[in-house]
Amino acid sequence: MTLDGPRWGPASGTAKQLVVLCHGVGADGNDLIDLAPYWARAVPEAAFVAPHAPEPFAMAPHGRQWFPIGNLDPLTLGAGVRRAQTALDGFLDAELARLGLPPDAYALMGFSQGAMTVLFTGLRRAVPPRAILAFSGALIDPESLPREIAGRPPVLLVHGEADPIVPVSRSRDAEAVLRANGVPVQGLYVPNLAHGIDDAGLSAGALALQRGFATPVEV
Repeated sequence: MTLDGPRWGPASGTAKQLVVLCHGVGADGNDLIDLAPYWARAVPEAAFVAPHAPEPFAMAPHGRQWFPIGNLDPLTLGAGVRRAQTALDGFLDAELARLGLPPDAYALMGFSQGAMTVLFTGLRRAVPPRAILAFSGALIDPESLPREIAGRPPVLLVHGEADPIVPVSRSRDAEAVLRANGVPVQGLYVPNLAHGIDDAGLSAGALALQRGFATPVEV
């Protein structure tokens, strides 16, 4: 399963890092690539790419999905996110090779279902990302994390406290599980923000990327 999507940068002209942006359900990569020019001010040597999710959105005639959401049974969601993990893993390996970058020179960002996908995938990668930025997401299959975690990259969780789509409690629960598993995590919970990304989240994301690429990867 080969993924592709819009690309941007690097602002400096030479890629030394990779930032992969994973969109929410029903959208596609074009939904997030506009974040690249803003975050490139913090990481000007990063190439940005926003892959389209591997499956057509099952509940509308347009958009993509990382895994189906028609059935919210935890076992079904777990099986779905593992399929998404396989697709994203392959894409990351191919994109790093295409850019001639070392295997740790990348960070992951996701929104909503994309956040669920990057949290699941990034914590299980043999070479973990420099940072994981998860906006308005959740931790799928938390019970499997203690036995499957492969690295402990810094994680930023950002969630609107007024989110009617994915309750803010999902990120608070994720924060507790990550801390229990020794993952360095920062939680930013934004009052009155619904299901979206605001200036506070953008600023926190820029700082997380800058810090992630400034320090060695932790395995």
